[in-house]
Amino acid sequence: MVSIERECERTYSFDVDATITAVVEEALQYVGCPYECAVNVLLTDDANIREMNREHRNIDKATDVLSFPMLDYETPADFSMVEEEPDIYADPETGDLVLGDIVISLERAEAQAAEYNHSVRRELAFLVAHSMLHLCGYDHMDDAERLVMEQKQEEILGRLGITRDSE
Repeated sequence: MVSIERECERTYSFDVDATITAVVEEALQYVGCPYECAVNVLLTDDANIREMNREHRNIDKATDVLSFPMLDYETPADFSMVEEEPDIYADPETGDLVLGDIVISLERAEAQAAEYNHSVRRELAFLVAHSMLHLCGYDHMDDAERLVMEQKQEEILGRLGITRDSE
């Protein structure tokens, strides 16, 4: 289940909720997650994400996306810990695996779309795919990890037909 909350309102020519949901679902399928999952997405602005970035990462500047994974993975996309203690990881009301939270600055997404010369939809989808990989245990602390994540992000978006040239 994807829960989308808004701290700011923006109007786009595409369905924001449908795009986010499609990317979340495709990312879960891509990594082979065998569970129904709960992911919370907060759409905000630069001021609010800057505050969160300062509070949680001690970085006093706006960023495009923040990821707050609920699981600690030994290996990316290895969900075996859930099988060992399912009650710890499941939402008690729905039984869904709680993966975590994604926070996206729509202001940054718009600016980056212009900077990279592609659509806001593509940028938003990219940020969701990137964050979903973090929620599934991937990281980019070194160049090798960064390259793996970049490839996976592009493959997820490609499977949805969301390319730099698409609207």
